Amino acid sequence: MTALLSVDRLAKHYPVAGDRAGRMLHAVDGVSFTLEAGRTLGIVGESGCGKSTTAKLVLGLLPATAGRIAFAGAPVTAVRDARWRALRRSMQMVYQDPMAALDRRLTVGDQVVEPLAIHGLEAGDAARRDRALALLEAVGLRGDLFHRYPHELSGGQRQRVVLARALILDPKLVVCDEPVSALDVSVAAQVINLLQDLQGRFGMAYLFISHDLKVVRQIADEVAVMYLGRIVEQGRPDQLFHAPAHPYTEALVSAVPTPGPRRRERIVLAGDPPNPVDRPAGCAFHPRCPRALPRCRAEAPALRPAPDGRLVACHLVPADARAAAA
Repeated sequence: MTALLSVDRLAKHYPVAGDRAGRMLHAVDGVSFTLEAGRTLGIVGESGCGKSTTAKLVLGLLPATAGRIAFAGAPVTAVRDARWRALRRSMQMVYQDPMAALDRRLTVGDQVVEPLAIHGLEAGDAARRDRALALLEAVGLRGDLFHRYPHELSGGQRQRVVLARALILDPKLVVCDEPVSALDVSVAAQVINLLQDLQGRFGMAYLFISHDLKVVRQIADEVAVMYLGRIVEQGRPDQLFHAPAHPYTEALVSAVPTPGPRRRERIVLAGDPPNPVDRPAGCAFHPRCPRALPRCRAEAPALRPAPDGRLVACHLVPADARAAAA
């Protein structure tokens, strides 16, 4: 089966302003993953790890420095002609701050209808209005909000409007960049449940970006952990949260609050992530890793299959012998 989204060695490098040595900031540095239709891939990591940049690269909001992106089997990395508009109908974005994502001068109805007008769909104002009202109902909003303005809505209602606007084009992929981080805990839980319900109803795939591991654990079918522009571990949520393999993943999971007596000792990493302009030699995590080996300081580990099927970039984790022999 052809993956809906295929990302191969994707990179985004920025020149350092005023740097005479010509150094580059490696925001994303060789990221690869696939996403099947109707599934959810969560990408987690600390601020600055490159997860949001990866999302923008997938949607073409930033040009890639290197690598390849394919959507439904067709390469899209360098496509910017009429085909791109058709592809973008199938790929939509839900942003972190719903107020910033909405135009304060336009009513809810106008903003939900707008994508149909841009792409020339549902000819006629009545047909577009009916479609918008149906989507507002699908995301749990009353029809009488159609003529309201964003400032008249709550944060949760605004994010539902953003969802309705994204879904009105029947996308196959929705990129969610921290979609609940600006919401209260109870409202965020409602939006996560809504996202799951909508996925079951409409069948789109989610690329879900978040720093909140508890949220990602609830919604994702697979999770990729990023550190300093690279994926260091990827697998099913039960694998990563019950038995993290990479020391960085282990530290992230140890910080997730759990009800009742704490069962996992909190791992506090030393120092801050290295400067992406001056990546350490070898494994980028080795300056903070409590179990680093001499090999870690000299040789960067490849992301490879572990015996249980997950992908791990760590010299401490044995590779799957079958994969190594292939």
